[in-house]
Amino acid sequence: MSGPDVSVVICAYTEDRWEDILAAVSSVRAQSRPPRETLLVVDHNPALLDRLGREYKETGEVRVLANTGPRGLSAGRNTGIAAARGEIVAFLDDDAVAERDWLLHFTEAYADPRVMAVGGRTVPVWASGRRPDWFPEEFDWVVGCTYRGLPRGRVRVRNVLGGNASFRRSAFEAAGGFATGIGRDGDKRPLGCEETELCIRLTRARPDAVLLIDDRAVIHHRVPEAREHFRYFRTRTYAEGLSKALVARSVGTEKGLESERRYATRVLPAGVARGLRDALLARPGGAGRAGAILAGVLTAAGGYAVGSVRARRGGTTFQVPEVGVTARE
Repeated sequence: MSGPDVSVVICAYTEDRWEDILAAVSSVRAQSRPPRETLLVVDHNPALLDRLGREYKETGEVRVLANTGPRGLSAGRNTGIAAARGEIVAFLDDDAVAERDWLLHFTEAYADPRVMAVGGRTVPVWASGRRPDWFPEEFDWVVGCTYRGLPRGRVRVRNVLGGNASFRRSAFEAAGGFATGIGRDGDKRPLGCEETELCIRLTRARPDAVLLIDDRAVIHHRVPEAREHFRYFRTRTYAEGLSKALVARSVGTEKGLESERRYATRVLPAGVARGLRDALLARPGGAGRAGAILAGVLTAAGGYAVGSVRARRGGTTFQVPEVGVTARE
């Protein structure tokens, strides 16, 4: 098939997601626009590494690798980037499945040589079978999904979202890999924003770079029962504030909070108004959604304040690695 070849990277860390991992790989292998390869990167879990190695031993287009860097999602992605042979490197979460034309929509956008990254739309699959009444769509980023307020269609953005994204290999050669020490590390505090920091760094290294979201590139992301509760919501929004403080310390508040200002001043007030309207109309969850938005703002702001103080006292604690280039066959 014509167009750039694609390496898909899936990072895994626990055998608890065994069936999810297999489903993620199967969805990639079923693409209408087949990838060159699928790279399964295992994060410091020898048992899972061995089990996946045996599972895909006879499958030439799936390679199982150990994370060669420090523990965490960023280093796992960097391991995949270094090993990838494709011109485009796409990332899929290990608890998500891609729709059949996912890669097709990604690769179409790269016909423009200025395009350095393309992201897609991530739809939540709730463990309970339905969205909790109190959970506002404006905060779907809490569970790794596309949230209300993002533009629709194929549009230019400041940053893509890491669990459903793709980059040219040359983007990493220009800007380096994902910063370690800023994103997720197994089951520890659910930090994030590593893709935001990378995208801002990329556009600084390549001012002509175009970053897009195409909402036709759809994946379905499983939301476990534990993440349907307000306790996780509060923990995740606080962690987002901590992460945003690191990003702002690295790239400056003007760029680091550019999209967040619009989100906080336009999207969230509209969400509160909808929730209050629904409450007045006796619709389920209206007051809860309005309250959750306010609580999310306050906990994220608290995390940002704490993170800013820590960053000023100790400096930034994350590193930006260079990503080695695998000779293409």
